[in-house]
Amino acid sequence: MAPGGQRNGAAGVAEAPARRTSPDKPAHREPVKAVLTLEDGARYEGVSFAAHRSVAGEVVFNTGMMGYPESMTDPSYAGQILVCTFPLIGNYGVPAPDHTGGIDDGLSSNFESYKIHIQGLIVTDYSARHSHWDAARSLADWMIADGVPGLTGIDTRSLTQRLREKGTMLGKIEFPGEPVEFHDPNKDNLVAKVSVSRPHLFGGGKGRKRVVMVDTGAKYNIVHSLLARGVEVLRVPWDWDLSQEKCDGIMLSNGPGDPVMAARTIERIRWAVDNAVPTFGICLGHQLLALAIGARTYKLKYGHRSQNQPVMECGTSKCYVTSQNHGFAVDNDSLPKDWRPWFENLNDGTSEGLRHNWLPIRSVQFHPEASPGPVDTAYLFDEFVRMLK
Repeated sequence: MAPGGQRNGAAGVAEAPARRTSPDKPAHREPVKAVLTLEDGARYEGVSFAAHRSVAGEVVFNTGMMGYPESMTDPSYAGQILVCTFPLIGNYGVPAPDHTGGIDDGLSSNFESYKIHIQGLIVTDYSARHSHWDAARSLADWMIADGVPGLTGIDTRSLTQRLREKGTMLGKIEFPGEPVEFHDPNKDNLVAKVSVSRPHLFGGGKGRKRVVMVDTGAKYNIVHSLLARGVEVLRVPWDWDLSQEKCDGIMLSNGPGDPVMAARTIERIRWAVDNAVPTFGICLGHQLLALAIGARTYKLKYGHRSQNQPVMECGTSKCYVTSQNHGFAVDNDSLPKDWRPWFENLNDGTSEGLRHNWLPIRSVQFHPEASPGPVDTAYLFDEFVRMLK
């Protein structure tokens, strides 16, 4: 597991490293049967290949063909049981921790946070024997070390069809003799749980532009993407008072759950808007910006979680393939005066971005930093850096 942290001399305290298993003594467990139960009563019996622990959460599906280490460590999945629609999972194992990230920021380039954030994993066929030049251990050993359950042998095609037809549902993975109750993670302030507790400075350098990144569950690759463009990044907690920081711009990160639960973040963003601070929001950051300006958000039937979502830039014929992971969306009809849609989803017409008519404030619902996924929209980081004061 990739521990988090910051470059030498950074402000704040490094994130706690996750538990690891010795490569000489993998944490193998005898397979046992367990059941995934949905709130509508549907039951799916599978075989455990990871930790033997009952959990509850929101059951969601991702259609990506690869990138499970990045997805599983994405804080946006906090509170969720992830269903992989691609049938074969685990075949390339889990990469070794890489704390250089290709840049001197101290954050792994193989994972998107310091631990697994999903509640549990559901697959059709778990590959117990992995093969890849960069693999350090198996997916099962990694999940066991972090106490995360995983079930194989489940018909994920049938399960996904059910979630598409009826909508995202609560669910629970239960092992014999260990019952749990259903729990709706969207009623929790998940942002407060996944955010850092103190500021961290990355890429500090004299004369550099400074971006304050509001960490509502930020992926590491957002930091990598900004540092690669020559700016320093001050990562601050979700409820940090932005008015006390001298900076050239503000990044609103991705994150989990219902955006209305992060009320204090919304208040902080209003200050940035009122003071015309250059601001760029990603995923949850897009939704939080919308709420801060008085627009509305709503829950999607089953969300967008994939690496092939097509979007179009409004007013142009430019289309991009994007990586997405969200269950809520912005209501474009509720945007106030002087704000307009920026991108739109070509599958269902939902909001994929918004911008002010003249202020340097914008946001997107998709992930321009990808990881995993296409990098078609990475240029948006360049545009943001050019907006900095």
